[in-house]
Amino acid sequence: MRRFLIRRLSLLLPSVLGVVTLVFLFIHLVPGDPVEVMLGESANLADRVALRSALHLDEPLLSQYRHFLAGLLQGDWGRSIQTGRPVRELVFERYPATLQLAAAAMSFALLLALPLGLIAARYPFSPMTHGALFFALIGVSLPSYWFGPLLILLFSLKFGWFPVSGRGGVGHLVLPALTLGLALSALLTRMIRASILEVIRAEYICAARGKGLSTIRVLLRHALPNALTPLLTAIGLQFGSLLAGSVIIETIFSWPGVGRLILQAIQTRDYTLVQGCLLIIALTYLVTNLLIDLLYGYFDPRVRYGR
Repeated sequence: MRRFLIRRLSLLLPSVLGVVTLVFLFIHLVPGDPVEVMLGESANLADRVALRSALHLDEPLLSQYRHFLAGLLQGDWGRSIQTGRPVRELVFERYPATLQLAAAAMSFALLLALPLGLIAARYPFSPMTHGALFFALIGVSLPSYWFGPLLILLFSLKFGWFPVSGRGGVGHLVLPALTLGLALSALLTRMIRASILEVIRAEYICAARGKGLSTIRVLLRHALPNALTPLLTAIGLQFGSLLAGSVIIETIFSWPGVGRLILQAIQTRDYTLVQGCLLIIALTYLVTNLLIDLLYGYFDPRVRYGR
């Protein structure tokens, strides 16, 4: 397992460098002059030249890239154009809220998808299965920008069960997590059903049934662990989409996370802050995929030994 971990970490470093490079290039290829945004069009030429020199914007792109990498290695992500505060400080103020929302949405999706997927696999032609698949179709079809306001109108304004917006107690988390996790739960339901149906035809499942084990025990103890590999893949990929999709949800529910911060930075053309937000989302996605790779090795020894 140690060798497997070292191999994965050695692959992570080039990926991190590639992500950092792409984030740098994307921001610097965006039209517009950040100096004019910071100082305004009425600023005199001397102030513009001084600020451009302080930000290294008067240097070639390769030189700017070296300054950018050196700053990252020292923990310096630059300063916000609008507020003047360090970008790292602004991002990490919002980062826990985004992780909390993504984790809650993923937990809701798994809690809903696992029983529905197992039921659909256990009774493949029953009305319950058709109901689970119909739910999956509805969940995938509902856009979050429509479903979120609908939940606010119903459960916040009509019944008064949950707060409309903001971040506070558990009640503030329910509606945004439900909105963000519904489509994911629908996708995972279909994937769990398909994986279980594929595994359940294996010989070791027949052997487990031949030993007299109950159907539930066969599903939970033998079929589900061996069907987790495609599920882990989906979880890793969808967690990254949760971070990206949180931009809309955090805006709808006024959730103070990185998604809402990046939208505000785009609206004010705060390029440095946009760069920091993109960087933290991309790095989180890479770390999540590393953890998924390690779980592959834990659940399937063939992955650990490269077979």
